[in-house]
Amino acid sequence: MSSLYDYIIVGAGSAGCALAARLAWERPKLRILVLEAGGPDKSFMLKMPAGFASLGEKTPYNWHYETTPQKHCNDRRMYWPRGKTLGGSSAINAMLYVRGHASDYDHWRQLGNEGWSYEDVLPYFKKSENNERGADAFHGTGGPLNVADQVDPSKLNEAFLKAAGQAGHKRTPDFNGAEQEGVGLYQVTQKNKERWSAASAYLRPAVANSGAHLEVVTGALVERIIFDQKRAMGVRYTLNGRDEVARVTREIILCGGAVNSPQLLMLSGVGPADHLKSIGIRPLHDLPGVGGNLQDHLDAALLQFCRTRDTYDRANKLASLYQYVVNKKGPGTSPIAESGGFLRTRPELAAPDIQLHFLPVLVMDHGRTRLNKDGYSLHVCALRPESKGTIRLRSKDPKEHPLIDANYLSERRDLDTLIAGVKMGRDILAQSGLDPYRADELAPGPAAKTDAEIEQWIRAKCETIYHPVGTCKMGPASDPMAVVDDKLLVHGVEGLRVVDASVMPTLIGGNTNAPTMMIAERTAAIMHAAGMTN
Repeated sequence: MSSLYDYIIVGAGSAGCALAARLAWERPKLRILVLEAGGPDKSFMLKMPAGFASLGEKTPYNWHYETTPQKHCNDRRMYWPRGKTLGGSSAINAMLYVRGHASDYDHWRQLGNEGWSYEDVLPYFKKSENNERGADAFHGTGGPLNVADQVDPSKLNEAFLKAAGQAGHKRTPDFNGAEQEGVGLYQVTQKNKERWSAASAYLRPAVANSGAHLEVVTGALVERIIFDQKRAMGVRYTLNGRDEVARVTREIILCGGAVNSPQLLMLSGVGPADHLKSIGIRPLHDLPGVGGNLQDHLDAALLQFCRTRDTYDRANKLASLYQYVVNKKGPGTSPIAESGGFLRTRPELAAPDIQLHFLPVLVMDHGRTRLNKDGYSLHVCALRPESKGTIRLRSKDPKEHPLIDANYLSERRDLDTLIAGVKMGRDILAQSGLDPYRADELAPGPAAKTDAEIEQWIRAKCETIYHPVGTCKMGPASDPMAVVDDKLLVHGVEGLRVVDASVMPTLIGGNTNAPTMMIAERTAAIMHAAGMTN
């Protein structure tokens, strides 16, 4: 293995795979090294769409993060699964293809980030996409990321969508088209009825076509960035118990996500100086925003028992596996969260402020608690939280998980939105369209009737829905919390860029996987325009 590269990309998640591939495809002579802390994504359970639900807590494909005690959520520590393998979280997520609302990106531009309005980013969503429905004003074909309709969704979805219509919510065929608001079935990142992660879409084809110019090393934990003065020159990492060093002639690009990218910056002396000094790290560059501005979608799950056995709760695992292997049908094809919607809790809002995920199965505590009964779940999340948290180092040991304080529900508006969303969700589940299936409500349960009682239940049971962003905020140098500029270059140092969900200045109104790959596509174009890939 060479030790000198044009680019080193740290993290082979959604952004890292997309960026490495795009650079390799467009400039095949570039020497690119991709370092991934996790192992290869070889498990069959990562290929079968529903397989991720069976991996369990001991899977090696997950960082198994946990937050600090959350003050406004009964001091609970929250479980934060994040992907730790080729493809990152796109290898273990629910595969939903959602871009967010157009106004989210226009807001980024209003914050001073030139080139990130909806009009600016739409071409890169389309460039990345091969939508099996075909190309139109909002969708592309021929891109690496395959987007498909679900193969075999449960009939419970039609009952849910009928009930939502009875509650006054319109049906929308495309959450990523002209209008996001409404309810419908989600499209998924699948191809040939298999999960189509960022590694499948981008990385493997790029490696196959690039020969030795694109190297991917798994099991490589990057411990710090090596600087000469304030220029990033290389990285130190461990591999199979050995210390290794790789150096660059152009740039180091961090693609570790909202947890790992700020962690590595701080381990390397770039971050809030007082915090770094407090744990024994000599500050190289005082950048207060590193690890700040943490935002995440908080989720409250309504659980309803089902009077029939049409759910996935007690589906025979061996029979479902056989059905999938033989004819690629049945529960094995499911993203689990099959339908849902985007709704406004107040009519005067310009965009939906809650998202629904409907699951034809009882899912509580991230699926870690199993109930031997049939039911369905309606997950409600507040799309634009005002609460902001932090990522901070626990120590200067790179192997120690950082301190994650999401600071959930610190702003009252987030709680009020969730309470309103729960009431809207209950209203949908009470409609006659679900009469053939509805049995007793498991959660919140009959004891939670008033807003105050719903609030108590939310504080006791809410969880992440896996969309942390913002900890390396994109913004102009005049913004004291900005970490990168609108080219995603780190303020105050040279040769260092961050390209992942951590750069989002605000959390978009939807799932974050597709936007993260868009960010990588847009950045590759920025680098090409600047002559960085010649």
